[in-house]
Amino acid sequence: MSASAPLVVVGDALLDHDLCGRAQRLAPDAPVPVVSEARRSSRPGGAALAAVLAAADGRPVTLVTALGEDEASETLVRLLADRVRVVRLPLTGTLSSKTRVLAEGTPLLRLDDGEGRAAEATEEARTALTEAGAVLVADYGRGAAGVLREALRAAAARVPVVWDPHPRGEQPVPCVRLVTPSASEARVFAGGDPPADTSPLQTAARDADTLVRAWRAASVAVTLGGRGALLSHGDTPLLVPSPVTAEGDACGAGDRFAATAAGLLADGELTETAVRGAVHAATRYVAEGGVRSLATDPAALPAAPPPADGDPTVDALRTAARVRAAGGTVVAAGGCFDLLHAGHVALLQAARRTGDCLVVCVNSDGSVRRRKGVGRPLVPVADRIRVLRALECVDAVAVFDEDTPERLLAELRPHIWAKGGDYALERLPEAPLVESWGGQVVLFPYLDGRSTTGIAEKAALAPRPAGVAHGRERG
Repeated sequence: MSASAPLVVVGDALLDHDLCGRAQRLAPDAPVPVVSEARRSSRPGGAALAAVLAAADGRPVTLVTALGEDEASETLVRLLADRVRVVRLPLTGTLSSKTRVLAEGTPLLRLDDGEGRAAEATEEARTALTEAGAVLVADYGRGAAGVLREALRAAAARVPVVWDPHPRGEQPVPCVRLVTPSASEARVFAGGDPPADTSPLQTAARDADTLVRAWRAASVAVTLGGRGALLSHGDTPLLVPSPVTAEGDACGAGDRFAATAAGLLADGELTETAVRGAVHAATRYVAEGGVRSLATDPAALPAAPPPADGDPTVDALRTAARVRAAGGTVVAAGGCFDLLHAGHVALLQAARRTGDCLVVCVNSDGSVRRRKGVGRPLVPVADRIRVLRALECVDAVAVFDEDTPERLLAELRPHIWAKGGDYALERLPEAPLVESWGGQVVLFPYLDGRSTTGIAEKAALAPRPAGVAHGRERG
């Protein structure tokens, strides 16, 4: 998506607050917990959160939402400053705000204030939609999608539109590329009672099929929380599982899912690829602490990354920094990963289960050649990166050009450095470095009989079918 064609987020912005403290006793006058040492933080909510998350992916974002002259609206505008372009719709009433009271991260109570609604469309908002490279409708039932319905209908005929619906909001306009209800929302929208013996997955599949037809949408992805998402085009559904089970505050995970899917569709990806990326992103979002990373200070909002010039290491360093800042565990694993095989996959899956993100440190082509000799790598580094990134257990890939990854590890500073059990600790020159910042080297069982060299030698000795020479058919 070019800089001249932003992702336009249309929807209802909210202002969210968290009061986080400790609860160690009950009140003497009622059986309710007493929250002490409470700290207050504020952040964008609703469509504003979706816009901020989309901007953090490094793309230009325009937020079209209703704002007034009240204190909550002005606070939200300050929080969004320099993050996204804001196109204001008139607001009747005051901006809705939500306050959560949490004890050591567990929500106890939510207070809602303000019931403002979008009053009407504006020419500036309609123009923003005509300039969009893709559109995300983050409907929170407060009118923004309704007043711009005709403009959204026209956009759906021209660019990818992702619609995140709300039970009190608008039905998606026809021809949207993807609708993203949760399982409970899909059940409300689809109506009727499923058969008594229907499993939750069967119910989600039935509901998705019903909604594709009712909404005349290209596809519906029913989000299933920690289980992933079920994608339907109105036929046999595709289940996209979460790469790992992420424990944490899931507030905003639906916005993370929808924002990622919209961005990937804007980049020209297939719907299946966009949903897979959205599941991965939502899982990572929860594992990294969710909305805890969004604070009152605008400078503390996730920074839109500068252009990476194709360097995956930049993303890997940011991923590690975000997880560490949220109190999570950073795991790293390294190797050539030339001809990815079952032994590699088993190691990476086991490593990912020990922490909250997995960064794979892969040798550059020059590094592999020095270590393995002439003729290696068999697969160039760009292709090795692409294959590794396709694994659900891998969160990011970083490349190092040296013979060993100490320099890269010093930048990543992982909590765990994972290696296959065919290594001994005394053979790992990077072990003292990892331990110098309190990290730990962990060995994992290695699958016997799996190696790139062995696979390559076996392939070289295999007889070629008649009529085939050097990988090309004669004739």
